[in-house]
Amino acid sequence: MTALSPLLTTATPVLVDHALGSYVYDADGRAWLDFTTGIGVTSTGHCHPDVVRAAQEQVGKLIHGQYTTVRHNPILDLTERLGDFLPAGLDSVFYANSGSEAVEAAIRLARMATGRPNIITFQGGFHGRTVAAASLTTAGTKFRSGFAPLMPGVFTAPFPYAFRYGWDEETTVDFALRELDYLLATTSAVADTAAFIIEPVLGDGGYLPAPIRFLQGLRERADRHGITLILDEVQTGVGRTGTFWGHDPAGITPDVLITAKGLASGFPLSAIAAPEALMRKAWPGSQGGTYGGNAVSCAAALATLNVVERDGLVENSAEQGVRLIGALREIAQDTKTVADVRGRGLMVGCEFVDPDGTPRPDLATSAQQAAIDEGLLLLTCGTRGNVVRFIPPLIVTPEQIDEGVEAWRRTLKLVDA
Repeated sequence: MTALSPLLTTATPVLVDHALGSYVYDADGRAWLDFTTGIGVTSTGHCHPDVVRAAQEQVGKLIHGQYTTVRHNPILDLTERLGDFLPAGLDSVFYANSGSEAVEAAIRLARMATGRPNIITFQGGFHGRTVAAASLTTAGTKFRSGFAPLMPGVFTAPFPYAFRYGWDEETTVDFALRELDYLLATTSAVADTAAFIIEPVLGDGGYLPAPIRFLQGLRERADRHGITLILDEVQTGVGRTGTFWGHDPAGITPDVLITAKGLASGFPLSAIAAPEALMRKAWPGSQGGTYGGNAVSCAAALATLNVVERDGLVENSAEQGVRLIGALREIAQDTKTVADVRGRGLMVGCEFVDPDGTPRPDLATSAQQAAIDEGLLLLTCGTRGNVVRFIPPLIVTPEQIDEGVEAWRRTLKLVDA
C-alpha cells in the first residue's frame, strides 16, 4: 500500500473535509479556528467566494498556457494590477510557483546583474528548501543539513534579535550593522558581494520584525557599495504585517522584491519584481519554467488583490494585529514561560523560555498541541523551535481574535501549570 513519505510529519491530527473563512471542519462538522492559514497562504480566508468564482471561471477557459509559449489575459491583467501595489520603480515581474523558486530567481538576477558571486544573508532567515535557497537559510539546521555541499558564496551576518542578546533594540541594531561592516571588511569583499537578502519579519526564524533602522542601514550600505538589496516578502507581503509590504514602515525601496504565499489565496504562485533596467541584466534564457504564471493561479491572485483592496484587509490586519498582540501580552504576564510576544499585524510570535533564558521548545510544542483540543490551530517556529506563531487570515474579525485569545488562555493554564 502506498503512503505519504514518513518524513512528512503533520503539526495537527486534523483531517479537513472542508473550510470556509477563518475555520476548517472535519467530516463530522467539528470546527477549528485556523490561525495557521496554510503558513500564511490563505490570506483572504478559506474559499473566499470571489477567489473561488475567479478560479472556476478561469478553469473553464484555460487551465494552463505556458507563458514562454503563449500569453494569456490573467497573467497580463495580474501584472498590470500588481503595479498598483509594488514599490515605485519595480516595474518588471517574473513569475514562478513557489517562494524557493522566486528566491533562486532573485539571487540569479543579482549575480548576473552585478557580476559578483557572493550573497549575504542574516541569521535566522528562511528562504526555502531547494539547494540554493536552503544555502541561504539559517532558521534551523533541519533545512540545510545532510545534503552537502551547499551552494558556495553565501555569508551570514547577525540579525538584530534583541531578545536573544538581552539588549535594547538600539544597541542590537548598532551591533548588527557593525558586524555587517566587519563581514564586508574581512570575509566578503564589497567587490565580491552581489546582494543582501533579508525577510522584513523573520518567518521560521521566530517571527522577529527587523527594526526600521536596520533595514534603512542595509539600504544605505547597498547604495554605497553597489550591492543589490533583495527583500524576501514571501510571508510578510500582501498585508500580512498590517502594511501591504513588510518593509513599508522603513520607507525604503528594495532592488528586488520577492512575493508568494498570500498572493493567490492558496493557489501556487510566486514572483520577483525589479526595475526593468535591472531585470534586463539577467542573461537570456535564465528565466522561465513550465508552470510559472499559471492562468488559474493568476486569476486567483487578481481576485485576491481586488478583495484585499476593496475590503480594507491591510487595515484590518493592522487593527486586529494590535488587538491580538495586546491580548497575548496581557496573558503572557501571568505565565512563567512566555517571555516575549512580538510581531507586526497578523504575524505574531510567543517565545517560550525558562527564567534563565533557556529556550523551551518542549513547552512551545505542548502548547501548540494542547490548543488543538481548545479548537485553535497554531504552528511553532524559531531557530530553537520555542516560538508559537499566530497567523490568522486577513479577514479575521474582532470576535474571532477574541475566540482565539480565550482558547490560548485556556491552553496556557494547562501547559504553564
